[in-house]
Amino acid sequence: MIRIFSLLPALALLACADGAAERNTDAAPTAPVKRYRGAISNGMKGDSLFFEISPDGRQLRNLTFKGYWRCSGRLEQTTVGPEGSFAVVGGKAKGHLAEPPGGGSTAWRFEIDASISRTTAAGTFRMNINNLGCDTYLLKWTATTY
Repeated sequence: MIRIFSLLPALALLACADGAAERNTDAAPTAPVKRYRGAISNGMKGDSLFFEISPDGRQLRNLTFKGYWRCSGRLEQTTVGPEGSFAVVGGKAKGHLAEPPGGGSTAWRFEIDASISRTTAAGTFRMNINNLGCDTYLLKWTATTY
């Protein structure tokens, strides 16, 4: 019984601290996801690009290209994007993603070079599948938040 009673004040203190931590966590506001919509200036009419910047500003994600590309000599319309995300460092996202990640001759390759501000973004985008002869070629775009 002595051990139980000596633990009660410590348990009560932990219960109070736990409740305070929960209240502080609930009160902390979270930043919203920033969504961008862009137009492509050197592609086919109506080509567009969409993406999000994570609430912490460190990831460009949900990149989606909607437009035309050449595939085995034919012009095809598609809406597609990678499942992965690009790192954002100092307001810039630059790199490529291959899907599947291991690559291979029929892997989709997504490449972006973007400068991102609070309400606007601009850069280049390319999507291709080498072995199938599918390519958007290098596209220039500008975007705004929506």
